[in-house]
Amino acid sequence: MFRRRQKQSEEEKRAQFMRLYEPVHDAFERFCKARVYGDMNFQDLMHDTILIAFDKFEQLKDSKAFLHFLFGISRRVLSNANKKNKPENYGETLPVAFGEDVSSKNDAAQTLYKALSYLPEEQREAVILFEITGFSIKEIAGIQNAGESAVKQRLHRGRQRLLNLLIEDQNFEKREVI
Repeated sequence: MFRRRQKQSEEEKRAQFMRLYEPVHDAFERFCKARVYGDMNFQDLMHDTILIAFDKFEQLKDSKAFLHFLFGISRRVLSNANKKNKPENYGETLPVAFGEDVSSKNDAAQTLYKALSYLPEEQREAVILFEITGFSIKEIAGIQNAGESAVKQRLHRGRQRLLNLLIEDQNFEKREVI
């Protein structure tokens, strides 16, 4: 009797999880593709995040915050993966986006991804979420647990730093990532 109830509650949990996940799948996939830019395969990030989110699903207090719940978990998964797998010559390697081969990336994309790696974490994430993934400032503020003015400031400073790196610093390509 107990096993039947436990199995039924597990099925209910899975159904509830999928009801919340299906509408946000595309946005979550865009976030993962933009966020990894070479640190790991975006599909691995998505799978790892979904597994953890399902295990911790009971901790979700508001179903409206489900996408932000996934974003938070994926940031921690990626951060942990970076700590474990960061190569010693990280600055000399080109981040690979969307699971593509390094040789298929054009020079402009290579330079942009390298420049993004110079930005502080919060600025980099804000720029990626806004410019690449297409989230609004209000949505980014929710994801980053910050005010809209803070997000605007991060975007402004991030764009300015990218501009300085890409245009004004002629020796950018020779620099190492810090």
